[in-house]
Parts: sequence; structure tokens; C-alpha cells
Amino acid sequence: MQIPVYATREDIKAALDVKQTARATRAIDRAIASGSRAVDGLCRRRFYPELASRSWDWPNGQRARPWRLWLDENELISVTEVTTGGDVVPAESVFLEPNAYGPPYNQVQLDTASATSGWIGGDTHQRTITITGLYGYRDDETPLGATTASVDGAATTVTVDATTSADTGVGSVLRIGDERLLVTGRTQAATGQTLATDIDGQAKTTVIPVQDGTAFAVDEMVLLDGEQLLIVDIAGNALIVRRAWDGSALAPHTTGTALYAPRALAVTRGALGTTASAHPSGSAVHRWDPPALVHQMTLAEAINMLLQEQAGWFRTASGGSTSREATLEALKSLREQTYNTLGRKARLRGV
Repeated sequence: MQIPVYATREDIKAALDVKQTARATRAIDRAIASGSRAVDGLCRRRFYPELASRSWDWPNGQRARPWRLWLDENELISVTEVTTGGDVVPAESVFLEPNAYGPPYNQVQLDTASATSGWIGGDTHQRTITITGLYGYRDDETPLGATTASVDGAATTVTVDATTSADTGVGSVLRIGDERLLVTGRTQAATGQTLATDIDGQAKTTVIPVQDGTAFAVDEMVLLDGEQLLIVDIAGNALIVRRAWDGSALAPHTTGTALYAPRALAVTRGALGTTASAHPSGSAVHRWDPPALVHQMTLAEAINMLLQEQAGWFRTASGGSTSREATLEALKSLREQTYNTLGRKARLRGV
């Protein structure tokens, strides 16, 4: 399984003003993956949602409370089905705790007033309890836009609208219907719009007239010939853009030049325990969002790794004869804040 990350390639490039090259892209992807797993390790939990069935032995060391099962690192967001001793437990008999502030839930209890008031052993104690559900920290999503073409169950590219393109990066976790998809790449697709007048190759920020401004979104990158432009605002049918974006060069462009945008998303289908299925054009797209501190911590870890790699793992705090290795106090402080806020703490508990 490809494991999700908590920041996108575009996040890092924006933070460091890294230009688009294959070498830089590989380094960024390595750093994001390492940074995401570093956050998992620091907090002793996985934040991404995963649909799965997991099993526990019963009786086990928790048997002093026959109605309660501690989940520990197998935290739950929601439950689909619970079985014990081969029997399905009625949904109304299943309590997820702590109910006052979960998810995530770290224990499953059975309603002691119900017919199924305690866990039941099977022919053997091994894996006699099975819980199917959504595991992870939280399932927080942002609604984006929609697909602009139908997607069959075997497709590895999904074409989306401007809103989705502007708010999606390589590393994003998307949901269409019941299926989750991991974005692994982006390529240019025709927007159906053309340049409405000539523009010169001088101004760094300028107005680009198009036929329909609603076909674009703020923060979306568009391509004119070989020049990339970042849309910073839209006024009617005029795009206000920053030119020569992402390492491209200023150049003149003539009326009628087609505009492209990275709306063709390369994806891993059926991710995180879901199943690849067909989706019609116009299907709503949602993006899963990690907690803000997790996102920030991943960025910090990834950026530090990139800079350390460039410096041979000996970054200095100043130059010349007074050079000394950087203390990285800000990064240490952010790690402490992230762990204190989101870390799964060691627990002493009665069983």
C-alpha cells in the first residue's frame, strides 16, 4: 500500500521557491515521505483514514473488563461492523469511547444492558474479535470541485475542474464517491480558453484577458506556450497573473494562444482500503486534510531535510570564522508543540 503524506510537493516548492526539475522533484518527494513518517513516529499514531478489518484475541490480557476492548494504536474514526466469536454485534450495542470528545476512539465497549453484554470467545482465543471500520485520527475533508470527464474503474488519470486543480497537489488524498485516490502526478490539460489579446514579454505581473474567467480559479497555474503563470486574482474575464512562474521564462504571446492547466491528475486508485469504481463526469471531489499542526510539522521536517541534505548535514547558523552548527531550536519547539497537542501519550490504565 502506498502510504499517504501530510503535505504536497507544491507546498514545499512554494515555501522554498524551488524550481521545477526532475532532480528537485525526487528530493522533495523523499523529504515529504520522510517528514510524514517522522510525524507518525513522534506522535505514535497514524493520522490518515483507512478502511480496514482488524482482529483481536479474546480472552486476552484485557479480560478483566469483559465488555471493553482497548484499541491502543488501532484508533477508530467510525465502525461498520463488529463480530465476536463469529457473531455480528448489533450496531446499537456498540459504544465507541471516549464519546465526549472522540474521534479518535481508543476503545470499543459493549452495552452491558444489551443481549451482547460481553465479548465472546470462539473455538480458539485467536482473532475472535473483528472490527471493520474507518481507522485513523479524523476524517476531516474540504469539498473542492468536480471531475470534468467520466472515470472508469481502471483509469489512472482523473481530469478535474479549475477549483479542484487549484487546491490539489501531488500528495493530496482525494475522495470521489466512496473511493479514495492518492494524487501522484499532474499534467497539463486544455482549458478550452485562449488568449484574447497579445501580451509582451516584459511585465512580471499583468492582466490576461480570456473568454470566460469562471473557467479558472485563484491560485491555479496556467501554461501559455512555454511560460507558466500563477493566477492571483480574477476580475470578470481578466486573469491577474504572476508571470515566469516555477522557473519558466517571460515570453511574448499572441492572440488565440491556447491556455493549459495541470488538471489531469495521475492517481493511485482504490487507496486506503477503498475499491476503484466508475464515476460519471461532474462527480464531486473532496480532499482529506490532516490536522493543521501535522501539516506544518511535515513541512518543517521536509524543509529541514532538504536543507540539511544540501549542506551535507552540517547547516551553520552564521558564516565566516564564527560559523557554528545550527541549533534548530524553532524546529525542536514545533516538535514539542505537536507532540503535546496531538501525540498519543503513554497510559497507565486498569484493564
